Amino acid sequence: MAESRSRGDGGSPDGRGAPAVYALTDPGLKIAMKIASALKADLFLPSRLSLKTPSPSLTMESLGKALRENFKKYRGHVVVAAAGLVVREIAPLLESKRSDPAVVVLGQDGAFVVSLLSGHLGGGNDLARRVAEITGGRAVVSTATDIAGVPALEVLARDRGLGILDFKKLPAVSRTLAEGGRVPLYDPEGFLAEALEPWEELFPRLRDDEAFAEETPRRPRGPSLYVDYRLRSFPKEALVLAPKVLALGVGCHRGIEFSALWSFVGEVFSREKLALEAVALVATAEIRQEEPAILELARELGGALAIFKKSELAEIKPPNPSETVLRRIGVPSVCEAAAMLAARTDRLLVPKQKSASATLALAKTNSTSSAWGPRAPRA
Repeated sequence: MAESRSRGDGGSPDGRGAPAVYALTDPGLKIAMKIASALKADLFLPSRLSLKTPSPSLTMESLGKALRENFKKYRGHVVVAAAGLVVREIAPLLESKRSDPAVVVLGQDGAFVVSLLSGHLGGGNDLARRVAEITGGRAVVSTATDIAGVPALEVLARDRGLGILDFKKLPAVSRTLAEGGRVPLYDPEGFLAEALEPWEELFPRLRDDEAFAEETPRRPRGPSLYVDYRLRSFPKEALVLAPKVLALGVGCHRGIEFSALWSFVGEVFSREKLALEAVALVATAEIRQEEPAILELARELGGALAIFKKSELAEIKPPNPSETVLRRIGVPSVCEAAAMLAARTDRLLVPKQKSASATLALAKTNSTSSAWGPRAPRA
């Protein structure tokens, strides 16, 4: 049996975990073994084939059942089988391009490796290219932006630590680029501009006076691209990417309900006109590191959880210290100090806000979340 550590934990081309590999026939077995070995992936075989190989493998009753059981467990699936068969088996499992894993199919000769599903966000195109390198075949990628040689913005956003506010706006932008059009770009702090330099002519830069006017020669009606952690009066067809630059410091009463905490966070972000997608870290004191509502908040926001010892919090001079917090916890501040520590700054974007059972504060860094990394208590 393959070791359980390999399930979704190995090294795929996009660094998001090893795929599962499947073979159905004797001729497909050899190439599937080669792929699984190179990718350090789990190999799934019918029992009659698993007896024929010394390689570690997992027995499957059928391809359909194996895919149903494994679909969300692995970041990708490489199937040595006919594309039509795989399409029929995965069709009932599909949910969204934002969450579906990559699926790659190839014939038993390995000549053509097809990126079948989740080519961009799921890493299917990169996985197909990697498998083609292993088999000596050719990757077959059909996504329009790849064929046109223009950037896939959802991939750039993911890799640069940018959250997409409305995925429904993405197809129009991608279609414009694939058809040779230009997409005006508003990126005042340069979170995406560097990554787009190879295609600079496709993304004319917008100044503030151009970006938020009704319509300008440099920003005609049509898709546009905005990179901002603030909620602004964006044009109707704008695709907005929020740089993950906000650290959300949180303090709360023990046993607070998640619904109450989530509602409070939403109220503050709405009032301050900030994008929830811009949160990179939820930060709190070590005494609250197991609080269920805070753990769920971090999961809901898709960010890491930064936990700080009291000695670390005590080193910070917050603008709004609390005698009550000092008396109960032993430090003058939790939410403000945690936010400042997590963002590695001495300034707050939003000072302490209070509800009946929680406090929060926000600090901003100049780097997106890809440069932060999670933080835990120091020894």
